[in-house]
Amino acid sequence: MGVNGIGGFFFRAQDPAALAKWYSTHLGVGAGEYGVWQPQAGPSVFAPFKADTDYFGADKQWMLNLRVDDLDGLIASLRDAGIEVITKPEWDMPGLGRFARIHDPEQNPIELWEPDLEGSAPAA
Repeated sequence: MGVNGIGGFFFRAQDPAALAKWYSTHLGVGAGEYGVWQPQAGPSVFAPFKADTDYFGADKQWMLNLRVDDLDGLIASLRDAGIEVITKPEWDMPGLGRFARIHDPEQNPIELWEPDLEGSAPAA
């Protein structure tokens, strides 16, 4: 008995329909009437941060982290669509994976994570 996964991620938006379409178009997340999508099995991280963290914007209470299997391909696709993608070598961690950051049209932070499946990342 207990939690066996994340059942949803709900947040306020100025234009929910437009934002849902953006996520579906650019990230393949939440297509369909209710935004349901079937993610692949894999690790997930649940990690509260200190209130004064600089890991993501001080004006945001959360940052969405999406697990991807081809970070380079997704980065190219996002850049082709005119979406700014930020990468920093210091974000990448052997044994854990590689990271990139984007923001949705309402400036919500999104971290893209390609887990290091060959390394020693802990099982979720």
